[in-house]
Amino acid sequence: MEKDNEVTSQGVPGDRLTEEPQASLEKPRWRIIGPGLVVAATGIGAGDLVATMVAGSNYGYALLWAVILGVVVKIALVEGAGRWTLATGRTIFDGWKSLGLWAVVYFGVYVMIWGFSYGAAAMSGVGLALNGLFPVLDIRYWAMISGVAGLLLVWFGKYKPFENVMAVLIGVMFVTVVGSAALTTPNLGEILAGLVPIIPEGAVLNTLGLAGGVGGTITLAAYGYWLTEKGWDTPRWMRVMRIDNAWAYFMSGVFVIAMLIVGSELLYSAGLAVADGEQGLVDVADVLAQRYGTFMAPLFLVGFFAATFSSVIGVWHGVSLMFADFVATMRNLPADDRRRGAGGTYYRWYILWLTFPPMALLFLDKPILLVVVYGALGSLFMPFLALTLLFLMNSKAVPRQWRNTWWVNVILVLVAAMFLVLGGSELVKAVAPVFGG
Repeated sequence: MEKDNEVTSQGVPGDRLTEEPQASLEKPRWRIIGPGLVVAATGIGAGDLVATMVAGSNYGYALLWAVILGVVVKIALVEGAGRWTLATGRTIFDGWKSLGLWAVVYFGVYVMIWGFSYGAAAMSGVGLALNGLFPVLDIRYWAMISGVAGLLLVWFGKYKPFENVMAVLIGVMFVTVVGSAALTTPNLGEILAGLVPIIPEGAVLNTLGLAGGVGGTITLAAYGYWLTEKGWDTPRWMRVMRIDNAWAYFMSGVFVIAMLIVGSELLYSAGLAVADGEQGLVDVADVLAQRYGTFMAPLFLVGFFAATFSSVIGVWHGVSLMFADFVATMRNLPADDRRRGAGGTYYRWYILWLTFPPMALLFLDKPILLVVVYGALGSLFMPFLALTLLFLMNSKAVPRQWRNTWWVNVILVLVAAMFLVLGGSELVKAVAPVFGG
């Protein structure tokens, strides 16, 4: 996947040290739907919707500022991953490999365990939405159908059709969920008050979760791969990439705020509670139907389906690209090897891994050991991404003009610290049941 093989003494492709002359090239154009909105939509799944909605139901608008902070965090992380790819012509995994064996081992272990557990969770979310809409099949069977449908949609690895499907799902998500929030007639004064950074008593972890945990983990690092698939692969696309990323997470922020409004106006103000986990979204659909008419339940469930299925196909495509690059890079395969990249052998192998082995978890309780290891790795991936970007984006591998500014470095350090606290808490929660805690 690497291009521009002529290298300078710094180990940087020569034509990436400065931007390419614009006069002889068509001016790069930004479009509303691009890799940024794809990565943002992929990162927002059913679990994220529930976490935001529950925060709204428990604390009203008090944590709105944390949602906005989370948007800034994601912009910084995804922009760093994109800037690395455009400035160096190298993938993010190639950068991790340059940091040493520890990064390679961490990613290799993480991507296998995460994929197995996430596959079951993602398919279950879609199954729950479809079961709510069409109760003729059990949740697990709808889940399996959704996994196979995701596989078929991305099997050949073509980016344009994939992006088109994501665009439709994003549109459905926006209309249904944001529309539901507007229907609740939110209190503008309380929304403005929520911009003041206050942490309610007992809400520290909820605050950290909203600020950092909503909107994706490993999928943030997939952004650089989608940039390459889109054809945005040199520094001349840097400005376009930044607009794409900022717009995507602005839209993501609007979407998450809409769920906070639903939780605040529909549940908090009425003193209602919903079930933990994805079942909570079905409960919200029922409450909407009772208050605003029966048509609201299926409308909201369609948005629930769009959010969960966009996560399925986004991960099936994007993380499979990362896995293919991981294997090909470790095997030192040439850039034109057919086993590398979208539609290749390793890409398809990981799609199969995401789809079929996790189906066993739809019938059996997840093994405790898997939950412990997955919880530990999953909660610690974000500080891994922040810290590795801190090293990579200040290294000589990146042309000086594209290295981090001081304030980006500060953000990355704070993000790493924040996620380490959150990750430590998640690790304790995962391990405690094993030891009877």
